[in-house]
Amino acid sequence: MIRPADLALDAAFQRASPRFHPQPIAPLGAAIVAAATALWIAAFAAAFLGRGLAAWSVGVAFIVYDLAHLTFVAIQARKLFTPTVPRVEGPLLRVAVIVAAYNEASALGATLAALLAQTSPPEEIWLADDGSDDDSAAVLAQLYGLAAPALGEAAVSPVAASLRWLRLPHGGKAQALNAALGRVEAPVVVTVDADTQLAPDAIAVIRDAFARDPALAVGGGLLEPRCRGGALARGLQAFQRFEYVRNFLARFAWSQLDALLLISGAFAAFRVADLREVGGFDPESWVEDYELIHRLHLRARQHGGIARVRILGAAFATTDAPASLPAFLRQRRRWFAGFLQTQYWNRAIIGAPRYGALGLAMLPFKCLDAAAPIFGLTSFAMLVGFIATGRVGVIAPATGIALAKLGFDLVNMAYSVEAYRRWTGARTPRRLGAALVCLLLEPFTFLPLRQIGATLGWGAFLAGRMEWRADPVATPARAPE
Repeated sequence: MIRPADLALDAAFQRASPRFHPQPIAPLGAAIVAAATALWIAAFAAAFLGRGLAAWSVGVAFIVYDLAHLTFVAIQARKLFTPTVPRVEGPLLRVAVIVAAYNEASALGATLAALLAQTSPPEEIWLADDGSDDDSAAVLAQLYGLAAPALGEAAVSPVAASLRWLRLPHGGKAQALNAALGRVEAPVVVTVDADTQLAPDAIAVIRDAFARDPALAVGGGLLEPRCRGGALARGLQAFQRFEYVRNFLARFAWSQLDALLLISGAFAAFRVADLREVGGFDPESWVEDYELIHRLHLRARQHGGIARVRILGAAFATTDAPASLPAFLRQRRRWFAGFLQTQYWNRAIIGAPRYGALGLAMLPFKCLDAAAPIFGLTSFAMLVGFIATGRVGVIAPATGIALAKLGFDLVNMAYSVEAYRRWTGARTPRRLGAALVCLLLEPFTFLPLRQIGATLGWGAFLAGRMEWRADPVATPARAPE
């Protein structure tokens, strides 16, 4: 049975999504895209036509791009060294949590236990069960006394009154989130992945942030990745941990320009009214959290305002991350294909002055971001080729520039780790030695892997096809005894 709330959400989505109302790219945007393409072609051609460092122009272009972004982030991150305002104590806004889950029996117990054990527990916890056919029902029955409701219906736990099991036919994460969103009564909703465990005070931080700032539309949490398995999993965890540090600092930097487009749907909070006004999550998107933020910005700009999207440094959680190379490449393939898909749907923003920093800074930067993996892989392959063929005239200056960039990266990493600790209230250890080791190894290991995954994403985007596949966790997350 289709509920009126679902119909209203779908109608709002049809009105708000640029997929249904495509606009041409602005002239400046077209010029930016053309320039980014021409830059890569010219830099690649220089490998065959240029001499000396000019032959490695593609590598120089990649280094300049990365250096410029790291410098921008470092400048903005200075604000994190300023003492923060103390949090407001006591209950504030009502908060609901939606956990979208598909065959997550091994993780459900720990995730739900972390939500129920919050210092300021949410008033509603919606488990949006997307047609699971594993042992999820048995776990819910054993831990929370829940009997399976009919499809499309919800059951309330007799032992945890805030917990509701919404059982749905399998339709994908976005549809599961939307089904629960139509039933939420609280003014603020938090989305949490089924393999993400919130720190005990995470919901209290969310309440405080939304009460303190009535203009806040989205509050993203910080995530620390964990990988379960052997030596390879531990290595991937270390690289991803410091990748997350840099990525979250970059999100903070862009939020200072009111141009942040990326939060982690694994742990993010929204005002329910705003979410419903833009129609919830897009079932056709490969990265539904990223795509949603674009629609929220578009809606705000169309009404003459700005969507305030922030990362909340005190809202902390851990989440499962890919622990094998195939799983990692699949994740990065989907992420990058979804990024390109969303960029294409929102091409009208690129270079359009009416969107402010979104159109004149963030989206143009994303055009460079789209080409960066190809630049990076090409420059790495070229350098290997120059070494193999003994082109000393290229190798010497290229090595000098690469070493200078590495020196900058080492200083920047130390600065980033300290800024992140200040931001999180020293919640995580510095691990500076491990961070610097990862940074030294990254150009020959983790960075090419990321670039390969992104290049595969280009292929998926151009083919217009993306297959979803769940990856098993090596060691199940268990609920506390």
